[in-house]
Amino acid sequence: MERPTIFVVSDSTGETAERVVRAALLQFPEQRVRIRLFTRVRDTDAVREVLDKARSSSAMVVFTLVAPDLREHFHELAGEYRVEAVDVIGGLIHKVGAYLDMKPLNRPTATMPLSEEYFRRVEAIEFAVKSDDGKEPRNLRKADLVLTGVSRTSKTPLSTYLAGRGLRVANVPLVLGVPPPPELAEVPPDRVVALTIQIEKLLEIRKSRLVQLGMPADANYGLRDHVAAELEYADEIFGNHPGWMVIDVSGRAIEETATIILEALKDREDHTLPPPPRLAI
Repeated sequence: MERPTIFVVSDSTGETAERVVRAALLQFPEQRVRIRLFTRVRDTDAVREVLDKARSSSAMVVFTLVAPDLREHFHELAGEYRVEAVDVIGGLIHKVGAYLDMKPLNRPTATMPLSEEYFRRVEAIEFAVKSDDGKEPRNLRKADLVLTGVSRTSKTPLSTYLAGRGLRVANVPLVLGVPPPPELAEVPPDRVVALTIQIEKLLEIRKSRLVQLGMPADANYGLRDHVAAELEYADEIFGNHPGWMVIDVSGRAIEETATIILEALKDREDHTLPPPPRLAI
């Protein structure tokens, strides 16, 4: 049976709609869905071409078009073609405009001038790349956030995701028997997030990684005793730093862990809070 397909259509980069679709698909972990991205769709010919393909592929369409006329045309043609289409942002723009009592610009974000926020995100992504996996320990004191944990606790993808939100993120791996860099202890505790994971989940991830690398299954990296010792070593380090936030990433999507972190940071900006709890849910 052919995999279901969702078309993501945008007059800009499609990043917003794609994130919404992928977030929704997390609720259907057993279903494999193909996502096709169509960007810079800005005229009626491009709309017709995309919907023609969607009709022939029996695809669902999720779209973000900010120009009202083009959005209306998309709705009409999708109805004519009997293509299931979801408007991610049109209704929201209308509601926000009504609430603010203002008219929207109705311009694709890609045509707007580059903002300070844009450059901040670019800088943050560059910082995350330079500070990945313990590189450049000197950067730890410059980081907005430092992630630490044993191998395969999602430090790198989480760093990249948070960097996309404009945070300068460094990450430090914890290796059994190897002391963490001294710079880590100098980072203010409220800037450090310690990532832990249940042993069964970590074993599953590591064994899969060994297969991908073509390495023997009996390598220490995937042996229960060794992995248990790594987790105990990491937990000992975490216990020596009670001000660190500790998050159990077992079974969590990157976006979910990032949301926990971002909400905690927001809370700290708004209030003076006691030391963060250990989140082992």
